[in-house]
Amino acid sequence: MSAKLSGNEKIKTESRYLRGNITQELADSNAFVSDESYELLKFHGSYQGYNRDTATERKKQGLDKEWEFMLRMKLPAGRLTASQYLALDAMCDTHANGSLRITTRQTFQFHCIVKQHLGPFITDINRALLSTLGGCGDVVRNIITCPAPIKDQAHDRLVADSYLLAKHFAPRGGSHYDLFVNGEQLTDYPFLPLPSTPENPEPIYGDTYMPRKFKIALGTPEDNCMDALTNDLAILALYEDQQLKGYNIYVGGGLGMNHNNAKTYPRLASPIAFVKPEDFLLATEAVVKLQRDFGDRTDRKHARLKYVVEEKGLGWTKETLDRIAGKTLDAPKLTPSYAVEDHLGWHEQGDGKWFLGVPVRSGRIADQGDEAVRSSIRSVVKQLGLPIILTNDQNLIFADVSEKDKPAIEAELTSHGIRLKDSLTPTYRNSLACVSLPTCGKALAEAERIHHPLMTEIDAMLVRHGLEQEDIIIRIAGCPNGCSRPYVGDIGIVGRTPDHYAIYIGGDKEGTRLNEKILDKVPLTSVARALEPLLYLYKQERNTTETLSDYSARIGVASLKKQILDSLSVYPWGKA
Repeated sequence: MSAKLSGNEKIKTESRYLRGNITQELADSNAFVSDESYELLKFHGSYQGYNRDTATERKKQGLDKEWEFMLRMKLPAGRLTASQYLALDAMCDTHANGSLRITTRQTFQFHCIVKQHLGPFITDINRALLSTLGGCGDVVRNIITCPAPIKDQAHDRLVADSYLLAKHFAPRGGSHYDLFVNGEQLTDYPFLPLPSTPENPEPIYGDTYMPRKFKIALGTPEDNCMDALTNDLAILALYEDQQLKGYNIYVGGGLGMNHNNAKTYPRLASPIAFVKPEDFLLATEAVVKLQRDFGDRTDRKHARLKYVVEEKGLGWTKETLDRIAGKTLDAPKLTPSYAVEDHLGWHEQGDGKWFLGVPVRSGRIADQGDEAVRSSIRSVVKQLGLPIILTNDQNLIFADVSEKDKPAIEAELTSHGIRLKDSLTPTYRNSLACVSLPTCGKALAEAERIHHPLMTEIDAMLVRHGLEQEDIIIRIAGCPNGCSRPYVGDIGIVGRTPDHYAIYIGGDKEGTRLNEKILDKVPLTSVARALEPLLYLYKQERNTTETLSDYSARIGVASLKKQILDSLSVYPWGKA
């Protein structure tokens, strides 16, 4: 007897290619939508939630939750024109909470949208020749790549390939345009979905789409700034004498897990094949179809490609991939060691112009306290008409800057309180935090709202140990799903229960090694204290120029864990 399919499968099958009752429910007087429409709206870029700060008190008063929606865009390679950015900047006042949030997947999401604004917001985004289709849901999500606007063959090809994949894997059933632009065909998208036929509306996905979300990253070994191996499918372009030779294909990455459930775990993608440029799309589609056909549709916590690859093995995976592709794919090539650039500060583009990487704290573009981030970015874009690029580290790039405009841009940003690269420690500027409370329904503890105070405390500790110039990668997550990529950093701080965190160590900056848990349920007020023994040992025992990740690998996480626990044994949380 076959296992029962999850409820989501029935919803998708009966949805008429993602239409369902969305139109009727967005128009009714309720502040929320049904469970069925909630699931279908994900495919159109939105999650339903509620204000978790006020929910308990409102319940005591007999009041309903403050329902709200999050909206996430599909923005391949993170590219925006100046006019598109300014349009989004205005929309976040009209429809959302007055901020734009850069995600770790190179796109924007918007928060605190009330239901009557959700449809008009999606419409306005489409009118700006942008899209939210596939921003969430069981489809190929936003295609990410290196954000650097360097004018050479490698970087140009990464962007072109990103758009190619975005077009190829966008849902084609037409419901998004029927629901939000009255069926109008907007033909100017750089990533417009490919056409389909009434007889076969979704030639790749079918009427059940994917078992779960599917993430793709494109990069090169020379700059793995997007942590490519954390994706379901990682594609690394290989060059020789500046000529593209082909792509290494890696499968089965993913970071989401659940605390206390050993059947769920983070995994880095495994090398599976090498393909020449002419087989790039063939191989990519074959991997997507492999997950479509063999992913677990009975248990959504077990539905990602990583479980297929891990449990069936690389031999079975390669054999099945070859069969779907219709040819035997070559073995993966050896690659040079991975490197990572943060793309902050000034860099030459190679065409006589410059780009500037601007740190954005937790990716939140808003005017808060002494940092008027949103006002300053808007001012620069308005004055100079510069294109914008979003990075996978929640930062922003101004591209195509003339030499003469560099001083004015710096002055404009710093006058609004923005701290540029050289005014931040390497550890602070490379730290990440997910959104978490109060808008994320999965959050177990704070992340974005504690990022600055916690990193400031850690910065002070680094100064005490003479480590303030070390490039230590710290990621903070409010839950174990791993949106801020906490399991590949030197240090991962992961929400466990309200105001308590699990601590992981031993990952690397290059995104090639997972870290391991050493502490559990550490109070927020003690997180920095819990990290101090590690930093002390690193300072005392490291070799010259040895990074924390290399030190952790040399000593071993098990040995470090024992020493750290010994030094913290006086604390009730100082145990595994």
